Amino acid sequence: MEQMIRSIARIENDYTTKFGVPRQSGLVPALRSRIVFEGEYRDPEALRGIEGFSHLWLIWGFSEVPAGKWSATVRPPRLGGNRRLGVFATRSPFRPNALGLSCVRLETVQTLPELGPVLEVSGADLMNGTPIFDIKPYLPYADVIQDAAGGFAAEAPQPLALDFPAPLLEQVPPEKRASLMGVLRLDPRPPYQNDPERVYTMTFGDQDIRFTVRDDTLHVVAIKKL
Repeated sequence: MEQMIRSIARIENDYTTKFGVPRQSGLVPALRSRIVFEGEYRDPEALRGIEGFSHLWLIWGFSEVPAGKWSATVRPPRLGGNRRLGVFATRSPFRPNALGLSCVRLETVQTLPELGPVLEVSGADLMNGTPIFDIKPYLPYADVIQDAAGGFAAEAPQPLALDFPAPLLEQVPPEKRASLMGVLRLDPRPPYQNDPERVYTMTFGDQDIRFTVRDDTLHVVAIKKL
């Protein structure tokens, strides 16, 4: 039986565009996000006991994907966009049901007068405003498979060296520096783009971060306040 699902919450963080969002959860542990519940779900009773878990599963929606747009085969960026694989063998957003699954660390549970219960989490790979459809606790004994095979994505991405001049870094709020540097080290560019002369722009919070990449080093060249 088909059933309509509804958003129970939305995530808030500094990823205001898709460019630069980590390709998987947990890759930038320093990045903090908060989960704000929709009106009818702002019931503290629904979160009773959640503080006993260190990690959570988030089931969410690819809100930037046009409704109904999916493809049986896709070109994973991890493979340089040159090889097609079945959509169910990838984590592409262009799926029959545009659902995502992420594991995040639960940092704190707060209750705010204007928002009710709010979850602060770290390591999310969701863009600001992404709808969340469900939250489930991560179970260490059940959710870890030691001998799992990772297919074409078995190895974690290798971080870049980072050249972030001190005068530019000082323009970033201190509490956001670690998360921004973590995002940049992951190389925000699509894997098939490798032009050492091109200046890329990534929006992070209320700033545009401009950078180049040469010889496996990302060089921040300018920061512009939005």
